[in-house]
Amino acid sequence: MATDDPEMQEYFREIAEFMVDEFAIGYPEAVARVNEAFKDQEFAPYPDIICHELPEHWAYGLYYGDVPYWDEDADRSTWTVRPAPDPASPSWTVRER
Repeated sequence: MATDDPEMQEYFREIAEFMVDEFAIGYPEAVARVNEAFKDQEFAPYPDIICHELPEHWAYGLYYGDVPYWDEDADRSTWTVRPAPDPASPSWTVRER
């Protein structure tokens, strides 16, 4: 993913940290999911257009796909976790912290 903007980097960190807190996955996997999803995109300085959605929107999409996470009555038992990026993928850029 191409951004040198510190505020955009913080936005992507917030997506990863939400996944860690909400889905109990490791930070390296969360970062890999973010990196994999946005690897071919370039971003404008903060607030890029993707910032019109909260980090949780992207986190749920990266973890489950298109699910109605905002619906309190949604049957979450039917949601399937999307596979994490291949461990050999260059998307894995951080180690456990």
